[in-house]
Amino acid sequence: MKTSNALVLILVLLSINASTEWPTHTVCKEDNLEIHYKSCDPQQDFAFSIDRCSDVATHTFNIRAAMVLRHSIKELYVKVDLIIGGKTVLSYSDTLCEPGHSKLIFCGKKKGEHLYYEGPVTLGIKEIPQGEYTISARLINEDHVTVACADFTVKNYLDYY
Repeated sequence: MKTSNALVLILVLLSINASTEWPTHTVCKEDNLEIHYKSCDPQQDFAFSIDRCSDVATHTFNIRAAMVLRHSIKELYVKVDLIIGGKTVLSYSDTLCEPGHSKLIFCGKKKGEHLYYEGPVTLGIKEIPQGEYTISARLINEDHVTVACADFTVKNYLDYY
């Protein structure tokens, strides 16, 4: 009996580790705008939400994001790619945290700490591009380790005029 219980436990643990794909989460879904995301980090998913889908069309909107850090953040870099039809058409990268210069409140957080942000985000663009596309975002620390990674799928048919 103990052997069969141990075997079942081992099989369950192996099947959990074998799955490296996280579910697709819906950020928002309205008539003319849908945003979904999926973590592209095989070891960790995270929570992300916005107040209202229609707020995304404005210059600034409120988000909530949460996760447990698997790696400390002394330095943090972001890389964002805009992918249309499977091809990267635009890339952006920036330094978010570095010694003596931090743009974010969670710079300096340690492995195992909870990261939670609730507040405004400004996109820096007047309109969200229309159509269907993917925005791939990756946060990387000073050791070149992925802290968080997500692919956002956007379907935008909002009429701005």
